Amino acid sequence: MTSSPVVPPAPAPAGSLKFVLICVFIDMLGIGLIVPVLPVLVGEFVSGRDQQAMWFGIMSMVFGLMQFIFMPMLGAISDRVGRRPVLMYSMAGMCINFLTTAWATSLLYLFVGRIIGGMSSASMSVASAYASDISTHENRAKSFGKVGAAFGLGFICGPMLGGLLGSISLQLPFYVAAGLSAANLVYGYFFVPESLPAARRAPFALARINPFAALLKLLGRTEIRGLVAVYALMTFAQMMLQSTWVLYTTFRFNWTPLDNGIALFCVGVSAAVVQAGLLGALMKRFGEVRLSLLGLASGCITYILYGLATQGWMMYVFILCNLLAFAAGPSLQGIISKASAANEQGELMGSLQSISSLGIIFMPLAGTAILGMASHLPAQDWRIGGTFFVCAAMQAVAIFVATRYFRSHHLTA
Repeated sequence: MTSSPVVPPAPAPAGSLKFVLICVFIDMLGIGLIVPVLPVLVGEFVSGRDQQAMWFGIMSMVFGLMQFIFMPMLGAISDRVGRRPVLMYSMAGMCINFLTTAWATSLLYLFVGRIIGGMSSASMSVASAYASDISTHENRAKSFGKVGAAFGLGFICGPMLGGLLGSISLQLPFYVAAGLSAANLVYGYFFVPESLPAARRAPFALARINPFAALLKLLGRTEIRGLVAVYALMTFAQMMLQSTWVLYTTFRFNWTPLDNGIALFCVGVSAAVVQAGLLGALMKRFGEVRLSLLGLASGCITYILYGLATQGWMMYVFILCNLLAFAAGPSLQGIISKASAANEQGELMGSLQSISSLGIIFMPLAGTAILGMASHLPAQDWRIGGTFFVCAAMQAVAIFVATRYFRSHHLTA
């Protein structure tokens, strides 16, 4: 695979990666607080499981649409003005989003909150670009893994805390999340240094903020087109799982927000163990190519097991046995990043995040539609797990495309 010329990263202030990891952790902690509660909150304003699934799917689609429109814009802006101002904007917007949701008295207000959240949820892509700024060409995948670990650590504490708070009041997790976002904004303002020197910033152009142009540009890069397809399939499967998990476990196992908080705690622990503790050793042992394939295969098998589970406790076991899946994303990101120049990293990460946002537009609608049609079936009927079987199919296609890509580019698997 041929690589674009890569400019060595300029020296960054000592500890700057640690600072941004803390910002990501606090941001994800706030988001994690609401995950086990929001689908249940939607149910407070509708009647029937099918209506609950439908409106939650539409709400998730609106959030994804806003992300899709604004993520490349914010990534490109960060390439022009620096990462720090965009991180500040994102934190302030998420605080407003959480407060709007907490004060909601109807579905309309929930939608307003989701719109504001989608417009300002740039922390992950800009944090990834920040990590790229201060990383060498060789250790970018490891830096992405650390960002992913901070994300995972936020989900270790967030969903469980959200489940506990949600058992007291469905609005309480949103107030706490708003407070954390405000604290994150203050912390970032005083302690997070800029990672992108003025000399390395890219000129701003309207073409760079067009989400479709960003995707077309990404797809136009023939040397990584196959990897982009793999990343999209993997991400779409994840988006379908994430948008239907709470409703699925509620419908099938009668789980409470606390039960889902514990399950997502297990996800966070697994992600942190792999991305913070094991990723370096796994990279050294298998290499990025083979590790990405192993992670995809692990995810595919686990999706099938999720759909076939007949008891709630099985879900916890499957989560903890799916460790390798958490290495697939950083491995793919590392391979894609190495093919891009240093002053394109913000745009690149924004475009990759736009793929996630594109998945959030369509996957919740598809997933909740499938789940809604099966919501009245007996709990032991295997068809209730249809969303996970679709996820497994997408993951299987991703494995096929990745294998062909690596072989055609003579990359060792």
